[in-house]
Amino acid sequence: MEWKDEGIILAVKRHGESSAICEVLTATRGRALGLVRGGRSRQMRPVLQPGNIVSATWRARLEEHLGNFTLEPLELKAGMLMGEAMRLAALTTLTAEAQLLPEREPHPRIYDATRVVLDALEDEGTWPALLVRWEMGLLDELGFGLDLARCAATGASDNLVYVSPKTGRAVSHEAGFAYHDRMLALPGFLKGSTAGAPGLADVLAGFKLTGYFLDRHVFGPRGITAPESRHWIVTHLTKP
Repeated sequence: MEWKDEGIILAVKRHGESSAICEVLTATRGRALGLVRGGRSRQMRPVLQPGNIVSATWRARLEEHLGNFTLEPLELKAGMLMGEAMRLAALTTLTAEAQLLPEREPHPRIYDATRVVLDALEDEGTWPALLVRWEMGLLDELGFGLDLARCAATGASDNLVYVSPKTGRAVSHEAGFAYHDRMLALPGFLKGSTAGAPGLADVLAGFKLTGYFLDRHVFGPRGITAPESRHWIVTHLTKP
């Protein structure tokens, strides 16, 4: 069996003396693993870095086998970010959380969104909000999407400022004010009500919102924690 697709390298593990097992998020086939023979060579090491865009050819006798990857570089994103701590943390968070997707299950929307975030990592004013939006999309793809279209209590679609931590549904100011200390803030950029780049307070509220539901539905049930790089991003965004 053989297939070819574009992909984003998520992780690389050493295998034997000269090979590597590579995890790739592909455009049409989802997350896939394969053995790259000679993957630890001087020629291949710059290619096999998380965040790089590659042309991937996968071959195996049977579909359920690990298979062999032949990976050719298309865009070497990782090398451009190595000297930038915040951008590197964003890349690490993105690739680590993408590994939560089921193996061999197509997620074309997440693939396209990942490309958008990768392309925006050089713009400090853009990528943090895009990463929050990407996490919203990840929750949706995993079956835990938030319902932010209408108020859970009144059905109204205006003045939505809260999200219920119990239901993941939006709540209006009027319906939720009495319980505001128990609610999660709904930043305007996640409901499409702000123009231009969102402010820092909204971005941090976004990270708190997605982080809460990722912990509740994804990290917690799997017995894992959020990537340390994600905590690092939030901590450094909080600093003056």
